[in-house]
Amino acid sequence: MKANQLKTVLKILAVNLILVSFFACNQSSKYKESVPVSNVEINEDFESVNDDDYDFVLKQDASTNAIPKHLKIIKSANAKYKVKDVKKATNQIKRMAYKYGAYISDLRFDNNLYKKENRFTLKVPEQYFDSMMDSIGSFVEFIDYENITTQDVTEEYIDIETRLKTKLEVKQRYESILRKNAITVEDILATEDKLRVIQEEIEVAQGRLKYLTNKVSYSTIQIDLYETVVYKEEPTAYNKTFWSKSKEGISFGWDFIESIVIGMIHIWPLIIIGVLIFFLIKKRLKRKS
Repeated sequence: MKANQLKTVLKILAVNLILVSFFACNQSSKYKESVPVSNVEINEDFESVNDDDYDFVLKQDASTNAIPKHLKIIKSANAKYKVKDVKKATNQIKRMAYKYGAYISDLRFDNNLYKKENRFTLKVPEQYFDSMMDSIGSFVEFIDYENITTQDVTEEYIDIETRLKTKLEVKQRYESILRKNAITVEDILATEDKLRVIQEEIEVAQGRLKYLTNKVSYSTIQIDLYETVVYKEEPTAYNKTFWSKSKEGISFGWDFIESIVIGMIHIWPLIIIGVLIFFLIKKRLKRKS
């Protein structure tokens, strides 16, 4: 009897151990944190872009797409700068102009008691207009003003091109009429007169197109450089040195001798006549004595 009770207790304990182990495995599987993960390589192509790079891209796109290529824009600028040395700054701008294929069309230098000033006009290829303005502004001491203006002549340019094409076609028709259909003298003269008028209109249109093309291709920059100088009051009286007086005395003496010699050359006939009269008088006086 006791053996049967002992077996029953052992069976109950075994069942309890199995149930405890089963629930413990389930709980460990639910809250297991250590999960093996395979290594993944990072591709540099998907590297993040910072804000500065993004701003640069925007600025670059804005600059390249700011002005479409088909537009005809005339750029011009008017600027005044204060510099430390006018001559040095002018030479720097000349070197930059040579670098960018620009040239100086006119130049005027002014020097007074208060400042030195140099005014000139630059003709710059339109693709280097902004670069030239930025380069000049990088070495000046102070910018008084910078005025930049643009003029869109695309509509006028296209209109002239269209009219010019039409006039050239009309000219070809008149030339064909002159060769084939003009028989009488009146027809020939009338056709030639029409050709003369249409040729003048073509030349005017071509000249205007050339002018606009040059204005678009070369931008104009008017620059005013100035340098302030220390004011020095002019003396009320000027005292000459001994050396200056000596030089003036020598110069005056030489001028006096030169004047006498030249005067004698001018009156050489009177001198000869006077010498002859002197000798005649002298001879008569000897005879009387």
